[in-house]
Parts: sequence; structure tokens; C-alpha cells
Amino acid sequence: MRIRPIKTEADYDEALAEIDRLMGARAGSAEGDKLDVLVTLVEAYEAENWPIDPPDPVDAIKFAMESRGLRRSDLERCLGSRPRVSEILGRKRRLTTGMAWRLHKAFGIPAESLIRPCALKTTKTGRRKAA
Repeated sequence: MRIRPIKTEADYDEALAEIDRLMGARAGSAEGDKLDVLVTLVEAYEAENWPIDPPDPVDAIKFAMESRGLRRSDLERCLGSRPRVSEILGRKRRLTTGMAWRLHKAFGIPAESLIRPCALKTTKTGRRKAA
């Protein structure tokens, strides 16, 4: 396979097949270099054609908690109090900029996820609770 830009689905499929073939290539070899270039091209094609939005703030926090073994009490120093943690995780209150910054600094949660809009749960009357 000749290395060229990936412009179509057929090009994409061909590049994936070549990546599969090269998967065991030794780093620094000609095949290893070809694999690196193809992976970069495939990643660029995927990012352009199938972008993945970052998670909303609550999902990002919950993922960080699960993957790092954090408890709700670990979030209190960033969010303020136990009730505040509950409100945030329960989607009853939005993060402030300060909270987002502290979560990012303390736990490495991507700021891009923490500053995204987050829908709040509605009350029985259908209105959103005040944030």
C-alpha cells in the first residue's frame, strides 16, 4: 500500500487493513514508521468524519470517580459541601467556574468537559430548579 491522504471510506478501509497487517512491526523499522504514519492518518480522518463530543460535566466527574476510586467525600473540597456534591451529581445545580477549575486541578478532569452546558433535572411541575 502506498501512503496517501485518506479521503474516502474505501481509502479508510484500505488503511485499516494495512494497519492490521503492520501491527507487530518493530518501532523504528520501515514498517514501524509506516504504521505510525497510517495511524496518524486514520486518527485525522476519524476526527474529521466522526468527532466525539466530550462528556457533560456530571458524566466526566462520575467517570473520574469510577476510574480513580474517588468517593463523594473526595469531591467536597472542590465543590464545597456534602449537599453541594449531591446537588451537582444529581443534576440539580450547575458547576461554577471555580468548581470546574478546582476539579480540573485536583483530579485532572478535562476542563473542556467541566465547562460544557449540563441539563438540570426538572421538578414535578416541569420547571427547572434554580441554580
